[in-house]
Amino acid sequence: MANIPPTVVKRLSSSVPKFQKVLKRAKENDINEADTVTIITDILEQVFGFDKYSEITREYAIKNTYCDLAIKNDSGIEYLVEVKAIGLDLKDNHLNQAVGYASKEGVRWVVLTNGVDWQIHRVTLDKKVSSEKLFEFDLTSINIRKKESQDLLFLLCKRGVEKDLIDSYYEHRKSVNGYTLGALLLTEPVLNVLRRELKRFKKGVKVDIDELKIIVERDVIRRAVVESEVNKQIMRWTKRRQKDAKIARQADADAKLSPLHDNLPKTD
Repeated sequence: MANIPPTVVKRLSSSVPKFQKVLKRAKENDINEADTVTIITDILEQVFGFDKYSEITREYAIKNTYCDLAIKNDSGIEYLVEVKAIGLDLKDNHLNQAVGYASKEGVRWVVLTNGVDWQIHRVTLDKKVSSEKLFEFDLTSINIRKKESQDLLFLLCKRGVEKDLIDSYYEHRKSVNGYTLGALLLTEPVLNVLRRELKRFKKGVKVDIDELKIIVERDVIRRAVVESEVNKQIMRWTKRRQKDAKIARQADADAKLSPLHDNLPKTD
């Protein structure tokens, strides 16, 4: 995570506790959606640092429909914000509505919130429209004194958006997660390490790679990981790497034999 400028840390430290009180009172009073949007607009300005008049658009028009809020800059819309009344629980149909807005506009990030709960979703616009939740937080209970809380909120801040930090965070999470690590555990190089360490741990133990792989699949890794697309990708990557290594070894062996061949006596 990039270093957060001191001015942003100071702003977060002062504004978040203020809005935690505002949101708690608003929830007690069960305010409606329009009033919740007003609070969210103030949060986007005072917590996340966007200019209310030039960078926050209310009721953003998208092909004959409207999204509650949009964050924009000179290059276009950075993310859409779909707001629900503070007393409503966030549901899948709310998300589907927001993702639909994003797909029509070509926007890759959607924030779904009722003021208290904040969900950040990545929208994929390839062959078909889909979304995945990157992270979520409760703004009324987040501890802004903790560095990890500051890092999370900074992803949505103006300075963080300018650095494309949320995209970098997304790519990191795609690579460093349980699915990827679980799939790597099933690759031959890692299984060889496990086999070697098992022998060191318990002398006399004999186990082959196939048996070890079955145990790891059955008792260590969830079936969802074993059957995931990530696992299939890593298996393909491992096979390609093994093939490339074999070709490299053969090329190296041929290179070593070549001088010997050149020095052989010539025959008529």
